[in-house]
Amino acid sequence: IYNGAMDNALGVSIMLQAATELAATPTKPKRSLLFIALTAEEKGLLGAEWFATHPTVPKAGLVANINMDMPVFLAEVDDVVPIGIEHSTLEADVQAAAAALGIGLTPDPKPEEVVFVRSDQYAFVRQGIPAVYLDAGIKATQPDVDGLSLYEDFLGGHYHRPSDEVALPIHYPSAAGLARLNAAIGRRVGDAAD
Repeated sequence: IYNGAMDNALGVSIMLQAATELAATPTKPKRSLLFIALTAEEKGLLGAEWFATHPTVPKAGLVANINMDMPVFLAEVDDVVPIGIEHSTLEADVQAAAAALGIGLTPDPKPEEVVFVRSDQYAFVRQGIPAVYLDAGIKATQPDVDGLSLYEDFLGGHYHRPSDEVALPIHYPSAAGLARLNAAIGRRVGDAAD
């Protein structure tokens, strides 16, 4: 049984928490925000491709895509890796939201893997919708912990395997920080005039 605690139950939980936080605010964003859990990313972005080309809302209303997939939080981190930020008009919103929350932004540590074109946001980019993919941070707050090594160990030992279980040392407070960042970016984009 492949329970997929990191990939992608944790990602879905973070998305739902961001939605919950935004719904609980007394002042709603000026734009509607749509939260979608897509499927078949590993099969060629099939779910994202279908939604991006057959949206359930008017396509003109889709002004941004804030994607998240498999955030691997195995230690306390104080950063997020915003993949594709340098290709997006969302860069200023991501930077402002992260700064307001005290969350650092770390460049993609593995640009040679071209993750930006291999995850769901790329289907939206191909439709002209600005996107950014927020991945878990790699800068552990404990100086003796190598966050990037923990991530690589997860990929080598647990990714798409039965051992991707809740028994892993998931750092939920860091995951909650990513939920807050998602909500803050959503609020900024939702309130933006353009």
